[in-house]
Amino acid sequence: MSDKKTWSLIMADTVLQSYPDLSDKWDHEYGVVFKGIEDIWYKTKDQKYFDYLESNIKPRITENGDIDGYELEDYSVDHINTGRLLYTLYDRTHDERYRKAATILRNQFKTHPRTGEGLLWHKKIFPYQSFLDGIYMASPFYAQYAKTFNEPEIFKDIVNQITLLTKHTRDAQTGLFYHGWDEKKEQIWADPQNGHSPSFWGRAQGWYCVGIVDVLDYLPEDYPERDQLIEILNGLLSSIVKYQDQKTGVWYQVVDQGNRAGNYLESSSSNMYIYALAKGIRKGYLPEHFLPALKHGFQGILDHFIEVDDEGKMNLHQTCKTAGLGITNNRDGSFEYYTSEPIATNDFKGLGTFMMASVEVESISELVKN
Repeated sequence: MSDKKTWSLIMADTVLQSYPDLSDKWDHEYGVVFKGIEDIWYKTKDQKYFDYLESNIKPRITENGDIDGYELEDYSVDHINTGRLLYTLYDRTHDERYRKAATILRNQFKTHPRTGEGLLWHKKIFPYQSFLDGIYMASPFYAQYAKTFNEPEIFKDIVNQITLLTKHTRDAQTGLFYHGWDEKKEQIWADPQNGHSPSFWGRAQGWYCVGIVDVLDYLPEDYPERDQLIEILNGLLSSIVKYQDQKTGVWYQVVDQGNRAGNYLESSSSNMYIYALAKGIRKGYLPEHFLPALKHGFQGILDHFIEVDDEGKMNLHQTCKTAGLGITNNRDGSFEYYTSEPIATNDFKGLGTFMMASVEVESISELVKN
């Protein structure tokens, strides 16, 4: 790699060249790519990155803030994620459509179906079910709205989302988190005693720790439960680091199952752990004893998942294309299910999280080099 162009910029420029138009739908996976580009715009202040975001988001939003492709009636937390970019667009342009659109998304939380304790259902089609993914998809947007538009009462709801999911999905023995929880304990994947799913899927835990570390950007420094969230983050990442593959530095699709037949090293979850570790260290949430795992992990991503072709474009390999719980009988949360889902190259969830991770690692480059 040239000293003049960082890994984050190589990937960002690859995305701009390879996917110039992502305005065809309102999609949470696009939102992950946009978030990576946004992080790079903040780092470089290069106008082309901001223009990319606006050209892909503005066409989907009407003057009155309605979002083409967003349906409130779906009550899907996935629909919230791309809304995170609205704050940057509004701050930069003062175009009211972006504020109005953000308020439309914020209002979803007022009527979104919840469990008896107040946990958001992941989607209306998943009644009484909450997944780790939802913390990333909804909570950072929600927290930024609270801070930007002075609704501090929202913070209590966000803290409850995180702490309640911790209560229901954290495994006391390993410290790892199960993918989902069913309040009714009726789903095919739900443990009949406690309602959680059976496996420790890598990307679900990645979404969770990234969601927490991003929420902390907006939670007031003196908020009473702030330290509790930092403690949860430390605990999860301490457990994740214990399962880091010592040979490669990266992590397996099913985190605790190592090189069991069928398991594989997975890129998006590895990116997410590195992002959370690097940002956590930079912000002071995590002690620097995590640095060796961070350095080993980022180098492992470069060595085992990244390829730069002859044209200077970057490819990212070994990303789980999709995984979930329920709807069909095969989505049972088992090891066999998670390891049977398709593996993709240049999946958006991998590309976006690689940019996010790279920016954070580059932001503490002096620590990483030492």
